[in-house]
Amino acid sequence: MERPSLEMNLPDIHEEGKLYVVDSLNNLNKLNVCPDESQHVLDEEENTGGAGENTSGSNTRKRCLFFVTFILSLIVSLALVSFVIFLIVQTRNKMDQISSRLITEKKNIEELKKMNNMILKHLNQSVIKE
Repeated sequence: MERPSLEMNLPDIHEEGKLYVVDSLNNLNKLNVCPDESQHVLDEEENTGGAGENTSGSNTRKRCLFFVTFILSLIVSLALVSFVIFLIVQTRNKMDQISSRLITEKKNIEELKKMNNMILKHLNQSVIKE
């Protein structure tokens, strides 16, 4: 039976230390160069262990979801704008109909007034003759 070796390979530890120092310097440089808002990206990288494939996959999914949401919102807004334009046109047509009815009614009222005046004049003349 083989026993797991309890010996530590010292060159590997030294290499890991170098990588840790370089990684720390990179993170420090990112903190100095990047604005505060990008700190969330650095935190996500640390949480995922720096696995680029996972973050690129999630970034791709996020972008795809963003574009789908964006396109859907554009379609909904286009539908709403079309509906509003349709309502404006319908309202204009109804207003035109109402205004034309009002004009014809006004003409009818004026004709009735003229007829009423004529009838009153005729009645006044007939009363005077009697």
